[in-house]
Amino acid sequence: MTLENKTVIISGASRGIGRATALLLAQHGANVVITARNVIELKQVEADGQGKIVAIPGDVSSEADMQRVVQTALDRFGRLDIVINNAGYGVFKNVDEISVDEWDELMATNVKGTFLLTKAALPALKAQGSGHVVVVASDVAKRTFAGGSLYTASKYAQEAFMGALRKEVRPFGIKVTGVYSGLVDSHFHEKGHGHETSQNWLKEQDMAESMLFIVSRPAHVVIDEFMIHPLEQEY
Repeated sequence: MTLENKTVIISGASRGIGRATALLLAQHGANVVITARNVIELKQVEADGQGKIVAIPGDVSSEADMQRVVQTALDRFGRLDIVINNAGYGVFKNVDEISVDEWDELMATNVKGTFLLTKAALPALKAQGSGHVVVVASDVAKRTFAGGSLYTASKYAQEAFMGALRKEVRPFGIKVTGVYSGLVDSHFHEKGHGHETSQNWLKEQDMAESMLFIVSRPAHVVIDEFMIHPLEQEY
């Protein structure tokens, strides 16, 4: 399936996987609407998109912001085809060290944000009888580890959300894909992008190319789950 003139929304697209995906999909002909809270970085991605990327600053935990992002995409391009829920971050502490604010704020971004952007997009996708919702989760939606209770809980929640959503929207011709990645060399990790310890991890471009593959399958094909790891990572 060509992405020419397809409309894509990507959250958390000011840097990292979201940025790389936005630029790659734009290069393949998609009209890309990106959102994130960092206005300066978001506008730079828009500039790098050479007219194929529209930046709409917003907070995924705000219903009004996500409705505005979706409406902007519809007003600008007349349709919506693909929604990539990419916004998210991690807090890694033992349970008794996690504050209530940390719990609420992470869940608001990783879980509520996925719900709000998807909810805002569904009326348009249902009305046209097609569409694709992608959720960038993590392989820790399938496993746990010490110090990861908050982050893994958010990813398990995304996994459950996708499972129910998939059953609800398939009759409307809407695809749902969960992306479960292992270690990615990005700003997400404590030592930062490009550290010597992460040189053999997945790259942001690897993730972007995976996203391109997922959303460019023929109309009759859906990839329900996409698991990807660097070779050096045990799973």
